[in-house]
Parts: sequence; C-alpha cells; structure tokens
Amino acid sequence: MDWLYMYMPIAGVEIFWPGLVLIGFSVGVIGGFFGMGGAWMVTPGLNILGFPMAFAIGTDIAHIAGKSMVSTMRHSKFGNVDYKLGFVMLAGTMVGIECGAQIVMYLERIGQVGKVVRWVYVVFLALIALMVFYDYYKAEKKKKAGIVDGEKGTEGITWYKTLHKINIPPMMHFKAAGFTCSAWLPIIVSYLTGVLAGFLGIGGGLLRMPALVYLIGCPTHIAVGTDLFEVMISGLYGAFTYTLKGRIELVAVFVMLTGAAIGAQIGTVATKYARGYGIRIAFGFAVLGCMISIILKQYKVDWAATTLILGTISIISIWICVVMFKGAAAELREKKLREQAASAYKS
Repeated sequence: MDWLYMYMPIAGVEIFWPGLVLIGFSVGVIGGFFGMGGAWMVTPGLNILGFPMAFAIGTDIAHIAGKSMVSTMRHSKFGNVDYKLGFVMLAGTMVGIECGAQIVMYLERIGQVGKVVRWVYVVFLALIALMVFYDYYKAEKKKKAGIVDGEKGTEGITWYKTLHKINIPPMMHFKAAGFTCSAWLPIIVSYLTGVLAGFLGIGGGLLRMPALVYLIGCPTHIAVGTDLFEVMISGLYGAFTYTLKGRIELVAVFVMLTGAAIGAQIGTVATKYARGYGIRIAFGFAVLGCMISIILKQYKVDWAATTLILGTISIISIWICVVMFKGAAAELREKKLREQAASAYKS
C-alpha cells in the first residue's frame, strides 16, 4: 500500500495522499457553502494526517488563499460580497495575522506549538458551536412566542444592535450589508480574528463569519461572501509570511487545490438554495465533529481522529451537494412551469 503515501520534501514526512484530496474537495465544498474557507478543518486535518503543527498551519493558509479566490468570484456574481466592508476590515486583518504568526514561531522554538494550538482550537470550536446552537434555540423560542425582529424576521443573538449604537467617528454606511456603524467596529473585529488566523492557520472565517453576523450585523448570505473575500486577502498575506518562515509544504497545497477548485464551485452554488439557520446548524455539527477529532489526536488516538474528521467533512459535503441538486432541480421545474404558463397565455 506504499503507493497511497506521498513524501513531502519540505516537511520531511510521508502523507496519505487520498486523505489530502478528500480534505481539499470537502473543504472546498464546505468553505464555499459556509463562507469560512473551510480552513478551520484543514490545520487539524493535516496535523492528524501527520504534518508537524507549524507546517500544517502554513500549508493550510497557502491552500485557502488559492481556493477562496474561486469562491469569492462566484459569490460576487450573486451579490453576496460587501467590498467596502471587506476593505475596511483588511487593516485589522493584516496586523492581526502577523501577530498570530509570531506567536506560532515562538511556541515552536520552545517545543509547545502542537499542544497549545490543539487546545486553543478545541476551546474556540466549543465556543462557536455553543454560540450557533444557542442562537438557534433562542430564535426558535422567539418564533414560538410570536416575536419578530423587524424586517429580518426572528433572530437569536442580536449583539450587533447594541454595538451599532457606538458613535465613534468615522461612521460608515455599508450598502450591500444594509447597515451603518462606526468604522472601528469592523476594524477591531478583523484584528482579533486576524490574530487567530495567523495563530491557528485559518483564514479567520472560523470566527469572522459568526462575528459578521452576531457582532457586525450582516445578513448570513452577505457575511458568507464578504468573509470569503477577507479569507482570500488574508490567506495571500499569510502564505507570504509563512513562506518567508519556511513552513509551507507546496506539494500538499497543489494536491488539495485539485479537489478544492471543484468543491468550491459546488458549495458556493448551494448557498442559493439554503439560507439562514439551515447554514448555521450544519456549520455547528461540522464544528463539533472537528473539535472531537482534535481531542482524540491530542490523546494519540490517531485512527479514530482520522476517521472522524474525514467522515465528518465527507457527510457535510454530501449534504451540501444534495441541497444544491435539489434546489437546482426545483428551480428548473419552476422555470419550466413559468414557460408553459407564458406559452399558454400567448396562445
């Protein structure tokens, strides 16, 4: 079975290459659908497959930079990207990524990077899953009580309403996202998510997409597209800084991008047919699966960790593909019925 393993010359390890292809494809689908680049699963996935943690982080960042370009272009066609908001957030993102990368280099020097990064991942994944499910519970509770939050309908967590009241100049209006706030709000949020992007090897979307929804107030589909735009830019900068530090395995990047290029197209199109809480709940389950696999890796139950993370991303990817095909089929049926009705009216 030696042919199933590929030698990584820079990292100096042999890796199960079908696992790399599966991660690339699944993360492309999931990233295009959730707007998070999918990278929050790549770093732990690469580490579980055998990459040293610093290489997993650097390789992950380089991989998401290329993949997110495809997803961003697709979302832009659907009008899901608020470019003004994305550019405002870039200042905080760049500074934050460099701070995070420097922390990783320090931890690698003292030999603690693997353990620390894994447990930080576990804590943040747990917090994100808790927030998503609590938000769903709160929204369902409001819905049953007949409470509606303005034009957006029933919402769960609405912290952004309080934060929008902060009146620190300059105040900016973001047309595509449909709100006005202090420019410092997205800048500070992007800095904090940027630190985590550089430290955890993600595009920042693990926290940025929920932050865009809950703290900044973006509609879910706009948050997805805008976050992917941020993931693309931050990923390019992250790839640059980790290349200088010699912690990127280019062979793995190209193997994963092969699958990701196809997967990103599927995930992005699927967002047309699933909005709001359908996206958020699926995201919550994906986060839980990833979190448990990291804990198993920390306790050296490698076979279970590998099976769980590859199984989780496969199941979520299949669900997203089903959403896309069902939505597309329904759309075609509606179009055909409209054409038949128009033809009957003319005759």
